[in-house]
Amino acid sequence: MRAGGADAKSMIVTGFRLAERMLSFPTPVVVACTGHALAMGVFLVLAADYRIGAAGAFKIGANEVAIGLTLPNFGIEMCRQRLHPAHFNRAVINAEIYAPDAAVQAGFLDSVAPAAELSSTAQSVASRLSALDMPAHCATKLRARAHVLTTIHQAIDVDAADPNTADLGARV
Repeated sequence: MRAGGADAKSMIVTGFRLAERMLSFPTPVVVACTGHALAMGVFLVLAADYRIGAAGAFKIGANEVAIGLTLPNFGIEMCRQRLHPAHFNRAVINAEIYAPDAAVQAGFLDSVAPAAELSSTAQSVASRLSALDMPAHCATKLRARAHVLTTIHQAIDVDAADPNTADLGARV
């Protein structure tokens, strides 16, 4: 990543596309965030249907601006679709980083569990979600996220075409 160039750009865009796939995945996606979630890590968390963070002294947020990077269009749109409006500017423009409980209030996470209970909590949520009617879940997810998916896809295309996207890795 630090070298930048075509390989870094490919890795970045591949991560964006993974998050896009998670947003439209036909079955529920549950993320158990075991610690810090910064930069691409937080975007993958935001792509899940249900997000549980471990309680603790962890940092969650889009830290790009704080480390001298312009947040890609993709990252802005990922935050826009999940963060509460009162936290959007704080998180995106001001690079505010949140502890797990505050990350729930901001919209990065849905809940927080003690670290020792994180796995069992995630399994419980996954079990509950697996009882849903999957065709109805998938159709509703795609309908509810149609605009977001279109916007995310367009943002990825713009970022992939931007020659400065490769510089993201060089400035990390």
